Amino acid sequence: MVHPGSPLSPEIWLRDLFSSKSVTSGQVIRRKRRDIERYAGMELFLREARARGYQVVQNREQLVIFCNQAPIRRLI
Repeated sequence: MVHPGSPLSPEIWLRDLFSSKSVTSGQVIRRKRRDIERYAGMELFLREARARGYQVVQNREQLVIFCNQAPIRRLI
């Protein structure tokens, strides 16, 4: 559910997220699941990440977004 009191629309929030310096340089970022759900909605967020070829993993309430298309290998 999108937070009704947010000054940003989901599209603007996602645009700001996916245009950050870390993202544009292919690094890894993380966000709290509740923030993604509050500001953009999980379905829209995942659709946008998928369209960019990014991978997203979740551990508890943190989502880790790999802002590149390199494979992920779990070491342990």
